[in-house]
Amino acid sequence: MTVLSGKNILLGITGGIAAYKTATLIRLFIKAGASVKVVMTESAKDFVTPLTLSTLSKNPVISSFTSMDDDNAVWNNHVDLGLWADYMVIAPATANTLSKMASGNSDNFLIATYLSAKCPVYFVPAMDLDMYKHESTKNSLDILQSFGNKMIPAAHGELASGLIGEGRMAEPEDIIDYMINDISSRLPLKGKKVLITAGPTYEAIDPVRFIGNHSSGKMGFELANAAASLGAKVYLITGPTHLTIDDNLIHIDRVVSAEEMYNAVHKHYNSVDIAVLSAAVSDYRPKSVADEKIKKKSMVMEVVLEPTKDILASLGAQKSHQFLVGFALETENELENAKKKLSKKNLDAIVLNSLRDQGAGFGKPTNKVTFIDKELKIKSFNLKPKNEVALDIFNEIIYRIND
Repeated sequence: MTVLSGKNILLGITGGIAAYKTATLIRLFIKAGASVKVVMTESAKDFVTPLTLSTLSKNPVISSFTSMDDDNAVWNNHVDLGLWADYMVIAPATANTLSKMASGNSDNFLIATYLSAKCPVYFVPAMDLDMYKHESTKNSLDILQSFGNKMIPAAHGELASGLIGEGRMAEPEDIIDYMINDISSRLPLKGKKVLITAGPTYEAIDPVRFIGNHSSGKMGFELANAAASLGAKVYLITGPTHLTIDDNLIHIDRVVSAEEMYNAVHKHYNSVDIAVLSAAVSDYRPKSVADEKIKKKSMVMEVVLEPTKDILASLGAQKSHQFLVGFALETENELENAKKKLSKKNLDAIVLNSLRDQGAGFGKPTNKVTFIDKELKIKSFNLKPKNEVALDIFNEIIYRIND
């Protein structure tokens, strides 16, 4: 997974020979996990067909405000497109289009959409050598960058004219790499290391049976995804779960018992900046574990339990620079119990959720949480999908570590 995963990319294509490369660019955006919509100028159709682009993007390609061949045509809304996009990319950006973008000469659908876009805009110049060096082109490039647009520079190479020099459109792979690096460099957790625990722990009774709980691990996995999407390197320590994750910023340690989780957490804790412990760790384990399956001998079976190590308390006791966040799942006196846990375990914040809340708790796709910091400032959130809850939690953490 990359920082483009789940993002909406609006690709603007103008009338240059390099437009043929946009088919590959679309495929790479989709491979990176993005959704793609395409707007193109009429002249761009001379170099690549709307059918090709719509097939690859799985969305209609738009080049005008209405279809002139359809008396019942619906107006294509450039404002909605501009608001839909998380990022707009104009590639190739010809000298003509660059000039229109710089001057605001809105004489086609693409320029109207560009002027309506609220998102970051990347433009990729492509033209012949002398055109690229011309003072008017340089002026357009300077103006557009002064507006806050990002230029992905033209490459040096063989041009359509047969000349060799600067002006060749950056290759699709280089465009993707440039955007990923640029976006990543500005993420709020760039350079930070985050430790997250997830899922249940299983405490063995014998080789077959165990003591556990109903945690699916989904909240912890969404926290890991959120931290990575914000630029952090993540160490995810998870108990038994069927969930998987594919992100080169996330390293997963899979454990089973509370003891294994304790050891894995302490292996990473000293090197991290933020630790969020969302795992539902067993408070007790069998005092002795049978080597063989225990046979049924009577109607009553007694298992003597002993406490497991308190992972959260141990981290609070040795905390130095880390921002430490715990979770509290309560069924009664929720706020009071969460505040006690916050203080007793020397946490910087605690996330409270209650099994009383409809749609919250183990195994649910949604959660409803209250964020409490060590100053006892409380912020409650409505019921939301767990991926949104994870972002809410990290936004609260980021606000405090940057305060």
